[in-house]
Amino acid sequence: MTCLAKIHSQTNGREFLQQAFARQQDVLRVQLKLAEYSITHDGKRGDVAEHHFIAVLRGFLPSRYQVDSAIIIDRDGQTSDQIDIVVYDRQYTPTLLDQRHHKYIPAEAVYAVFEVKPTINKFYLNYAGEKIASVRRLHRTSAAITDIRGVNAPNTHKPILGGIIAANIEWADGFGASFLTNHGELIPECGLQCGLAVDGGSFDVFAVGGAFTFGPTENGLIFFLFRLLNQLRVMGTVPAIDGNLYAEQFTTP
Repeated sequence: MTCLAKIHSQTNGREFLQQAFARQQDVLRVQLKLAEYSITHDGKRGDVAEHHFIAVLRGFLPSRYQVDSAIIIDRDGQTSDQIDIVVYDRQYTPTLLDQRHHKYIPAEAVYAVFEVKPTINKFYLNYAGEKIASVRRLHRTSAAITDIRGVNAPNTHKPILGGIIAANIEWADGFGASFLTNHGELIPECGLQCGLAVDGGSFDVFAVGGAFTFGPTENGLIFFLFRLLNQLRVMGTVPAIDGNLYAEQFTTP
């Protein structure tokens, strides 16, 4: 029996990759459309879209990266807003007070946070920025790590990545002049380093000097995912949580 995909990969591997991942993006697009046109409650529709994007990230990112919806917490008991998607590391840091679909993730473990919205526009850029800022304001500890080389000094925390993910982008020119103007008005604490519109491509500022890179419309999803993966690699491993500083909160003042 003829395998068309095998023949295609042998005759034009680049085109094979582009078309295969474009079809994966089509599947996500249909899932989001189904939610949009069949779910009558805004909150539940948002939850479904969020779960679709979480499934994509979990399926793509290596197992060292955990992906969940959560609230971020720090050693002082301060908490962030509810965050739609958190990319984090459990190697040195536990999650806390897990209850069914709820968990707190200590701020030390966080690599990146994303807001999932129906579209990308001025309002949602600002909204996503404020939610992400609620994570960046939290205090993060860092402890020494012992490995085969001995005891390593506590690592310095890297800035937490912030992004927005949506089905589409509202501006007629996509990630053009209007987007750039509104993105440029975000204060650093609310800054968005990357974003994806399933029907409109992607953006990031991962290049040297913070220059914008824009992904193609048809293969925006996989372009976004590979760019994110590379940036996570550049960030390295998040520092270890200092358990003693957390434990101090449970002693009598």
